[in-house]
Amino acid sequence: MTIIAAADGSALGNPGPAGWAWYVDEENWAAGGWDHGTNNMGELQAVLELFRATEHLPEEELKILCDSQYAINCISKWMPGWKKRGWKKADGKQVLNQDILKELDAAIQGRKYSFEWVKGHAGHDLNEAADDHARAAATAHQQGTTPDAGPGYTGGAGSAAPVEKESVKPVATPAAPAAPAQTTDFAATVYELERGFLDPQIRTSFTELKDFLHPSYQEVSRDGGLLDVASIGRLLERGSALPTTGQMQVLATRQISEDMVLLAYRMKPAGSEVLVVSSWWQQGQGEWKLRFRQETIERSA
Repeated sequence: MTIIAAADGSALGNPGPAGWAWYVDEENWAAGGWDHGTNNMGELQAVLELFRATEHLPEEELKILCDSQYAINCISKWMPGWKKRGWKKADGKQVLNQDILKELDAAIQGRKYSFEWVKGHAGHDLNEAADDHARAAATAHQQGTTPDAGPGYTGGAGSAAPVEKESVKPVATPAAPAAPAQTTDFAATVYELERGFLDPQIRTSFTELKDFLHPSYQEVSRDGGLLDVASIGRLLERGSALPTTGQMQVLATRQISEDMVLLAYRMKPAGSEVLVVSSWWQQGQGEWKLRFRQETIERSA
């Protein structure tokens, strides 16, 4: 039997009162949180608690649905390297959230599991339920009340209910671009990847950041400079920081060709003017990589 569950996190203010939740069905879910935490902490803790709740069923496979590329990549791609370096990133800095990651590393040993990325806030039943419970836990901590912890994993009949395939997309494996109905999925995929690329933690580690970049990546920066993969690597290796980022206000997402998607958005980093950003994502060998990016200061009319 495969246990299919969504895992999600929520932080009011990010950082701020935070919650986590995993959800299988109404008979099988759990939630909790902290007075102060981040979205990333909630995402990771939700996955950890799911493994803990099902540890008495080591032979059962877990299919974990996440709307966070960060959580998926931490466990599936980056954690082994961090562990080998003593929970340090390639630049020697300590990995954030390593207390949760160390517990996750122990919890997944010997378990059969897989991750699938789903678009958040898009009507996916399991993801929406996990998000609701995580946000409720965060709200309870904000209000100084006790969160509803849920029933935990009871192993009810609904625990292995199938997930509608059209609602779930494998990580970095979008549907065929020839189908117009799937355009929204392309938009969601590159949006989540761009969010990962902008994540301050990821932008301090060339090993992690490089995972997002096409080998021929180029960027025209907000000050008119030109960056590529090698120059970004040299910059981070010297201990210098990449430009700060901010929240995205999406302007447009366009499928330019079978393997290219353009994402345009506004962004206002702290202490900076509003920027208009164009990011070109290219698909190759089943993965989307950032091929070109340009930041331009928005000028008033």
